[in-house]
Amino acid sequence: MAAPLVLVILVAVTVRAVLYRSSLAAFISERVEVASPLNAWKRVVEGLALLDLGVSPYSGAIFHETPLIIYLFHFLIEYAELVFMITDVLTAIALYLAIQDFNKVVFKKQKLLIELDKYAPDVAELIRTPMEMHYIPLKVALFYLLNPYTVMSCVAKSTCTINNTVIAFFILATIKGSAFLSAVFLALATYQSLYPLTLFAPALLYLLQRQFIPVKLKSKSFWLYTMQYAALYLCSLVVIICLSFFLLNSWDFIPSVYGFILSVPDLTPNIGLFWYFFAEMFEHFSLFFVCVFQINVFFYTIPLAVKLKEHPVFFMFIQIAIISIFKSYPTVGDIALYMAFLPVWSHLYRFLRNIFILSCVLIVCSLLFPVLWHLWIYAGSANSNFYYAITLTFNIGQILLISDYFYAFLRREYYLTHGLYLTRQDGTEAMLVLK
Repeated sequence: MAAPLVLVILVAVTVRAVLYRSSLAAFISERVEVASPLNAWKRVVEGLALLDLGVSPYSGAIFHETPLIIYLFHFLIEYAELVFMITDVLTAIALYLAIQDFNKVVFKKQKLLIELDKYAPDVAELIRTPMEMHYIPLKVALFYLLNPYTVMSCVAKSTCTINNTVIAFFILATIKGSAFLSAVFLALATYQSLYPLTLFAPALLYLLQRQFIPVKLKSKSFWLYTMQYAALYLCSLVVIICLSFFLLNSWDFIPSVYGFILSVPDLTPNIGLFWYFFAEMFEHFSLFFVCVFQINVFFYTIPLAVKLKEHPVFFMFIQIAIISIFKSYPTVGDIALYMAFLPVWSHLYRFLRNIFILSCVLIVCSLLFPVLWHLWIYAGSANSNFYYAITLTFNIGQILLISDYFYAFLRREYYLTHGLYLTRQDGTEAMLVLK
């Protein structure tokens, strides 16, 4: 499998190298779908210029990246293109290795459940085979590296690619069962963009499964392991934040980075749900609705943890998708990360209800983004309502896509235990309705 992966990496690097040398690079880097006020490369360059002049990069309202990022590029600015290509390759390799290990765990669990007669007798066609699962890690790497969203983020030098790399290594460490590395990478991901905090729950559930610790609130071992993992995570986060303070000798980065993410002061158009809503809102109500909008990312974590406690990796996939939809400054790079996981759930395709329509919606919206932007900003024959309408359609498409996968997953799990062909008491065919 190593040779096909190397081939995919070579193709992906070649595509990026060609685009870096083309006239499209400048165009892509200016696209609001690809770069946000948080991760745009031109803002990083501005922050570096201020740092070189001995001025705090957070003294103005331009730079909102973390101190570790600006100091990374302070030394590697001349090799920026290479850095972004390497981070994309590392993300793909981490996802490849993570899914490879996850498939082994899934197959062992499936084999054990078959031996224990936990599955219904008529579900042989739903059982996953090694041949079916063999190419899934390669497909995941392929879906990530050659996804146009990922390619555009890399060419635009959006720091979202670095965030994706950190999250990919967090997923790898979690699936490998390393609580320490999982906590460190989760702390680093939280430090970078705050919202990965919600990935604490699926990571903990997976690590508890690896240790054969039951998820019971009355269990001492459950609380002991939870406290250990939480302590590792919090200590790592404190160390990273203190390191940032020592680099800058100032706490200015906290309001400039995390305050900026939470308060959403920059209403530059993007593919998210925040900008238009708050541009049209009276200032008096903005604080309340900022809280309402921000809580969306965190609100679903507990109910999902209850429903998917036996399936933490699928929970992680859903949570990453929720972050990419409901975060305050999303870009297409965020979407590329959860889309890379779609091959992992290829066994759910027979239960998906609207996959073709939703795929068409997302593709058409992606093509219409630059068209409606041009009509609004350059031609003057449209207005912000047009662009927000396509943004809203794009996000609704994502929400329905994730809901469809969630429905398909629950439906398959139900069939595995109750049988594929359901009948009523009178012998007639029954229809499964999930509520």
